[in-house]
Amino acid sequence: MTEQFLSGTERTGSATPPEVQPVTCTAPQGPALPLVFDSPHSGSVYPPDFDAAVSIEQLRRGEDRLVDELFAHAPRHAAVLVAARFPRTYIDPNRLDSDLDAALLDAPWPHEAVQSAAGQRGHGLIWRVLDPDVPIYERRLSVAEARRRIERFWRPYHQALQAALDDAHRRHGQVWHVNCHSMWSIGPAGAPDAGAVRPDFVLGDRGGISCAAEFTALVRGALQDMGYSVAVNHPYAGAELVARHGRPAQGRHSLQIEINRSRYMDERTLEAHTDFGVLQADLGRLAGHIAAYVRSQLQGIGGAR
Repeated sequence: MTEQFLSGTERTGSATPPEVQPVTCTAPQGPALPLVFDSPHSGSVYPPDFDAAVSIEQLRRGEDRLVDELFAHAPRHAAVLVAARFPRTYIDPNRLDSDLDAALLDAPWPHEAVQSAAGQRGHGLIWRVLDPDVPIYERRLSVAEARRRIERFWRPYHQALQAALDDAHRRHGQVWHVNCHSMWSIGPAGAPDAGAVRPDFVLGDRGGISCAAEFTALVRGALQDMGYSVAVNHPYAGAELVARHGRPAQGRHSLQIEINRSRYMDERTLEAHTDFGVLQADLGRLAGHIAAYVRSQLQGIGGAR
C-alpha cells in the first residue's frame, strides 16, 4: 500500500482532509429550473480507512472518471449539479443500502440484505472485487465499518439528491432528473453486451417507466443531431437512483445517461484526451436543450408554483 493511497488524494494530488466531504451541490446560475443532474460515481477522494489490498490506480478503474466535469456547464442552464466525492468502490450510492455481500463481512448483517445482480458479481453496495474478479480486500469488513460507510457517505448523498429533487418539485409541481455515468467502450466480461463495441451514449429509462417517453426521445434526438450514436435501455436501463426517483405519474422524471469513455479519455491511462473539451461543450448544449424543454413544460402547466 502506498502512502499516497493511505492519505487519500484527489485528482490534483492534494491530501484528503480527515473528514471527507461526501457530496457537492452546485447551485444554478440565475433562477432555478426543476432540473437536477447527478454524478454518483465520479468521486475520486479515497477515505483513509478504505484499507484496500489493491493500488489506487486499480481502484480508479472503477470510477466514472471526470463525468462531474463533463457536466460542469449544467448549472449555467439553471440546473442543480449533485456529485459524489467518495469513490463507488468504497460505497456505491447507486445501490440499495440492503445490497450487501455476505462474503465481504466478518459477521451476519443484522438488517435486511437483498443482493442485486450486480451485487452477486461483487459490485453491490460495497464492492468486493474489481473486474475481472480482482479482490479489493485481503480481509473481511466489520458490520460497524459497513454501517459507518452507509451513514457517513451513502446516506448524505441520497439526502442531498432527494432534497434537490423535492425542493424543485415543491416549487414547480414537476422535476426532471438526469443521472450521469460513463461506460467502457467495449462491453466487459459479465455485461449483457460482453465483447461488443458500444455506442457513444446509452440512455436508460427502466424500459419506459422512469420518465415520460418524450423526455427520453428529446435527449436521444439532441445527441443524434450532434452526430452521436445513441442506444436506449441496452446494456444499461437504469439502476437504483433512477428507479427510486423516476415516478412520471407524480411529475418526477428520471433518465440515466451513460457516456462511452473513449469519447473523452484514454481508457488505458484514464486521462482526458483532446476531445474532452468538445464533449464537455456538447453536453453543455444538451443541458441547454433539456432546460428549454423544461421551460416549455412549465409554461404548459401554468409556470412555477
